[in-house]
This record gives sequence, C-alpha cells and structure tokens, in this order.
Amino acid sequence: MVKLFLLLFSAAKFGKLLTMGGTMLFSMLAYSWIFGWRYAVGFVLLILFHELGHYMAARQRGLNVGVPTFIPFVGAWIQMKEQPTNVETEAYIAFAGPVIGTLAAMGCYWLARESGSQLMLALAYAGCMINLFNLIPLSPLDGGRITAIISPKIWLLGLPLLVGLFFYNHSPMLILIVVLAYPQIKQAIWPNPNAIPQGYYEASFNDRTNYAVLYLGLVVFLSLMTYLLHSSLSG
Repeated sequence: MVKLFLLLFSAAKFGKLLTMGGTMLFSMLAYSWIFGWRYAVGFVLLILFHELGHYMAARQRGLNVGVPTFIPFVGAWIQMKEQPTNVETEAYIAFAGPVIGTLAAMGCYWLARESGSQLMLALAYAGCMINLFNLIPLSPLDGGRITAIISPKIWLLGLPLLVGLFFYNHSPMLILIVVLAYPQIKQAIWPNPNAIPQGYYEASFNDRTNYAVLYLGLVVFLSLMTYLLHSSLSG
C-alpha cells in the first residue's frame, strides 16, 4: 500500500511538471509564429523565472502552491492552494517574482554586453518590461499585492496607470486586469472589514518601510533599465 501511495504521488508530481512543460511549449510555439523561436524560448523562460520566484517564496513560507501554468499572450500564474494569512506574507511572495525576474533580465543584459547579441538585448528589455508592468500598484498584479502592506489606498494610483496604458496600446488584457481588480478597487474606496480576515493588514512600521523602499527602488531601477535598453535597441 505504501509503495502504491508513493507511486501515485510521484505520478501526480510528474503530471504537474508535464502540465507546466506542455503549457510552456504551447506558449513558445504561439510566440514563435510572431517573434521567431529563439526569442520565443527566451521570452517564456523569462516568465518562468518570474513565476518560480513566487513559487519558491510561497514554499519558503510553508504554503501549498502549484507549479507555473502558461497561457500565450496572457502570461503565467501559480495556483495558490493556500492563501497567505497576513499582508506581509502576501507582499513577500509577490515581491519575489519581480526580483528573480529582474535578475534573469540582467543575466540577458550581461550576455548581450559580452557577446553583442541583439537577441539577448531584446530579451533583457522584455524582461525589464514584464517585471515593471507587474509592479503597477493594482491587485492582482504583483505591485498591488506588495503595496497592500503600505496601504491599500495606493491601489487607486494603479487604475489611472492602466487606463493610460490602454489608450497607448489598446490591449484587451488591460481590460481584463481592471475587471479582476474591481473588488480590490472597491475595497480601497469603501473598506469592508468583513471582506478580509481580522488583522490581515496589520504590519510593523519597519516592515511597511522596508517594503516601500524596496518597491520604489525596484521600480526606479527597472524604469531606468527599460529606458536604457529601449534607447540601445532604437539606436
């Protein structure tokens, strides 16, 4: 019986990895039709590093979480089978994705500098853009989940940013994000104490300050790198 249980457990783990690998491959194929297979592989791997940051942080905090799943032209996500019990844990898990994703983008930038590869430069730019976009302070984006520890009122700054982006590139995904963000926006304007666990948003002054500094620092760094890389690619 024990052997059967271990066999089924191994098969389940293999099935999860197969799902992740299958959705990754499907995404690579979809992106390759537009951007070519080399860029597509690199782009999906950049998203994978971002999601693995969330995955490792969630596991480190003892939460049950699924492996990353990909959808072409939408992105990827990890299934949180257990939700964080406090805002600091949520911020920690959310922050890990952009941090690891930024490190992956900087790896591409280093390779571009060493080899002169325009492909690596383009991937570095894409990686910075992905992580900078995710830092928009509006849940369900990472930025909204990070800034919640500072104040949920900051979510109200994210809404005009998304609206401005929509008028800039008319992406339907931005409309989807606004729809998903509606409950959080409503909560920020008209707080409902019954909508969240009691004490969820309680955090120490040091935690609030540290996350504020780290968040703003990463936003500034990614903004500067995005500008630099865009200039390099345009020139």
